[in-house]
This record gives sequence, C-alpha cells and structure tokens, in this order.
Amino acid sequence: MPPKLNDMDDTPIEITAHPDLSGINPAEWDACACPEAADGRAYDPFTTYRFLRALEDSQSVGPGSGWQPRYLTAAKDAQLIAVAPLYAKGHSQGEYIFDHNWAHAYENAGGRYYPKLQIAVPFTPATGRRFLTRPGFEAVGMSAIIQGAIQIAADNELSSLHATFCTEAEALAGEEMGLLRRTGQQFHWENDDYADFDAFLRSLSSRKRKNIRKERRQAQDFGGEIVSLTGDQIQPEHWDIFWRFYQDTGSRKWGTPYLSRQFFDQAHEYLRDEMLLVLAINNGQPIAGALNFIGCETLFGRYWGCTEHHPCLHFELCYYQAINFAIEHGLARVEAGAQGEHKLARGYLPTPVYSLHWFSDPGFRDAVAKYLRAERDAIDHEIEVLTSYGPFRKTDREEQQ
Repeated sequence: MPPKLNDMDDTPIEITAHPDLSGINPAEWDACACPEAADGRAYDPFTTYRFLRALEDSQSVGPGSGWQPRYLTAAKDAQLIAVAPLYAKGHSQGEYIFDHNWAHAYENAGGRYYPKLQIAVPFTPATGRRFLTRPGFEAVGMSAIIQGAIQIAADNELSSLHATFCTEAEALAGEEMGLLRRTGQQFHWENDDYADFDAFLRSLSSRKRKNIRKERRQAQDFGGEIVSLTGDQIQPEHWDIFWRFYQDTGSRKWGTPYLSRQFFDQAHEYLRDEMLLVLAINNGQPIAGALNFIGCETLFGRYWGCTEHHPCLHFELCYYQAINFAIEHGLARVEAGAQGEHKLARGYLPTPVYSLHWFSDPGFRDAVAKYLRAERDAIDHEIEVLTSYGPFRKTDREEQQ
C-alpha cells in the first residue's frame, strides 16, 4: 500500500511510486512540473512529461540502464499536488554530482551503497526544480515527496536518497527538513541586458575581447557556414548526423553514450520547439554540431560533437553562438553544462549548484555532513578566486576597443 501522510488540515496525502509514466496523466504531471508553461515556455523542458517520456520510450532509462523509474506522485482529494522524477540507481553514472567516494567508503565499511534513490533528470546537469509542486502546495508538496521517498528507501533497506541539481530554495528548504545540503559549481553566462554580441564584448577586458574576436575569426574560417535551427527548421535527417557527433563525444567522455538513437527521434517529435541545433556545414554536409534546450529564461547547452576538427569551432558553436542566441531572444543566462574552466575566459562565470542527500546510517550521515561543511567552504573560496580571474573589465577606465 502507498504511504499516506497528513497535511496541516489533516487531509490525507497519498504517495505513490510509479514504474513508468503510463499511469500518470500528462496534464496533471505538467500542472506540477511546469505551471508557468501555461503562459509560454517551461522554465526548462527537462522535468516535463514529454521529456521524461522520451527518455523512457527510447529506453534511455529503464531495464539495463541503471536508471529504473520510480516516479513519485503526491495526491490530495484525488488531485496531484506534487510529483518528482525518482529513480532507483544501480551506479553513479550520468549524475554529474559525484558520490563515487561515498560509495567506496560505504562499501569498504561493509555496507551496500547500491541501489540508491535519486531525484534527478537523467544525464542532465542543469539546475531546476526537483520537487515539482502545484502552485499553492509548495511546502506541503515538497515535504510529502521527501517523506515518501525516505519511507520507500527505509522500507527497502536502501542506503540513501539524493536530489541533484535542485534550486537553491529547494536546497535550503530540504536542509531545514533534515537533509544534507551540498554545494558544487558550474560556469554560467549572465545576460546584462546586452543589446548585441558586441555590447557583451565591450564589457570584457581588452585582452579577452581581442582573444574572443580572434577565436571567432578562426572558427568561421573553417570553409563553410554556421546555421542555427529551431522548431520545424530542424529536420528528421539532422539527427542521423548528430547521432554520429554524440556517439563520438560520448565514447570519449563516458565510454558509451547515455542516450539511445531513438531518444533523438522522440525529442524531434515532441520537443523540437524547445531545441536549438547549431550546425557547422561544409560542402553541404554538417561536420560539427551543438544541441541546446530552450527554457523561458535560460538556454541550456547539452551536447556537442564533430566529424572534422577545426580550430576554435567548439568554442564558436557551443559558447559564442549560445550567447548570441540568448541576447537576441532576451534570455537571462546560458548554462553550458558540467565542468570546464576554459569557459571562464569566454564570459562564463562560476556559479553554485546544489544537491540534497539523506543516508540511512546515522554514523555515515554524520561523516558526510562534516565533509560537506568543509567542501562548501572550499567551493565558496574557489568561486571567489575564479570570479576574480574572470574576463570582465575591472574598472571603467580600462582601454576599450
């Protein structure tokens, strides 16, 4: 039987774990996941029913993937008030907030770390809401999801529960509820109401400005053209070549690609209005490409690959074209994915990212809590130092060009 909780007015809240999305009404899920989309785009597409369904239908998650869906729903008076993309994990791959050392320590002490529970969007290091609540049910909905997930972990004698790339507000609220808060960092570009790309360049130091102009010239001299495609401009055949790009990058970074070929067909059918595909085309054939997803405020850079290597083409397609698109479409920021201090010189500054963690073993929890306090101090210092080395002008008196 699914657990039942009571909210402040003593109305029972029923928590259910679903092995797939087929038993959840899409409109009900999205009323919790992206209520803002009623007036336009979702904040991000990654927790929408259609994105998660594309992962599931393409078998990118499910049996054999190490990501077994256990989608959580919280219902009150027969209405969903909160949902969460919960997975039983058999490894720590595709998460980008790394806990491999925790797993080794747990197992060296005689415990079994896997399977664990993970509230996350698979293979997607992008910040967004993870405790997805219908408007008006934010506090009770998040509490119900956390209590339900912990109860499932306890009932099944699982080691831990993790919620990765949650918002700062969720991280602070989760900490108040007894979870451990972790801070990491990524590199994000922020739009300071720039009129165009040249206005962005004028905000940089002279040396960094010259370097970016040089890189863009080098990239655009590869012998072909660069095109940016969205919506119906993206054709089904584009995914055949992009799959080659993705496989090449995936095999070098992760060993095997996380997403299946079918995912891109599913995304084309249901998500192409929320995608920006930037291609470098030479002699009529794409030779490199970058895939982004479009939110209501943010452009999320996700995948890159190529079949020909040309100087600075990666920087142009992944970073500069993304900045240009964000400026032209009034987006507040570009999130360029995990890792990469090379992004700093290109206008992407270090930004904190957050996760929440719960452990069944009290002793292990205390050890991780101590580690996280020290790690947060180190991350805060690193962000401060890296920001000081950013490319932006330090004073208005610096030479402009």
